Amino acid sequence: QVQLVESGGGLAQPGGSLRLSCAGSGFTVSTYWIHWVRQAPGKGLEWVSVINIDRGGSTFYADSVKGRFTISGDSAKNTLYLQMNSLKIEDAAVYYCGTKIGGATIRGQGTQVSVSS
Repeated sequence: QVQLVESGGGLAQPGGSLRLSCAGSGFTVSTYWIHWVRQAPGKGLEWVSVINIDRGGSTFYADSVKGRFTISGDSAKNTLYLQMNSLKIEDAAVYYCGTKIGGATIRGQGTQVSVSS
């Protein structure tokens, strides 16, 4: 079964850090562009970052997270990561990882990130 499962969310203080994981199964994550997107309460989906491990680890970031978030991957574990540093109140959201395979969107169930003092 092709799926992605996110984990690692939780509560952090402003300025704090969290690391999210996105574990793939049923396919090799390194061969696809894997995205992180987020959805804050009452708002639409916001694209955060993308990585393609097999294409030299190419990465791109939204301006809102550039310099604070780092996307990476571990081919051996078939897992992607999103290291989030210097967290802000506005980073609070449900974070999803996803990709497209054969035209079908594959997305996990999401992991909640809360940022509060």
